[in-house]
Amino acid sequence: MVNNVTGMTTISTIEEQKVWKLLESVYDPEVPVLTVLDLGIIRKLAVVEGRVFITITPTYSGCPAMDVISMQIRMALWQNGFQEVEIHTELSPAWTTDWMTEAGRKKLQAYGIAPPQYRKNKFHTPSFFEEEDTPVCCPRCQSTNTQLVSQFGSTACKALYQCLDCHEPFDYFKCH
Repeated sequence: MVNNVTGMTTISTIEEQKVWKLLESVYDPEVPVLTVLDLGIIRKLAVVEGRVFITITPTYSGCPAMDVISMQIRMALWQNGFQEVEIHTELSPAWTTDWMTEAGRKKLQAYGIAPPQYRKNKFHTPSFFEEEDTPVCCPRCQSTNTQLVSQFGSTACKALYQCLDCHEPFDYFKCH
């Protein structure tokens, strides 16, 4: 398994591999095509003497979906024999859309949400928060002739765009 923060590959035990596999069935309640693994919010996972320890990082510090996600993780593990589960939240370093998997980005596009673009300016520099000038691609017709309608879409982590070619409105998963 590759750690999203360090980029290092770690070796998992058979039980840990089973837990990673089970996490493939835990979906984000706000974007139900994405799993917690697609989002890249699982920071650490260990199984010690049958006890599961998971560290998650929310997509932003006030994300209302994190309680539901934690409950869904516990339910998935309990239903598969892992009775002792501890889930910790870690806020630093903050989650970034760069932790989202390529498969997750493709699922967003197929679902009709423009996936976040990779940031040229990496983590925690003042330029990280500047607007990117790369146009947002319409997830329906692939046109880059789009315009921002609102900084906030159906949830706080999305912006509302409209395609000027096919005229369809769409959400864009904002980079952060």
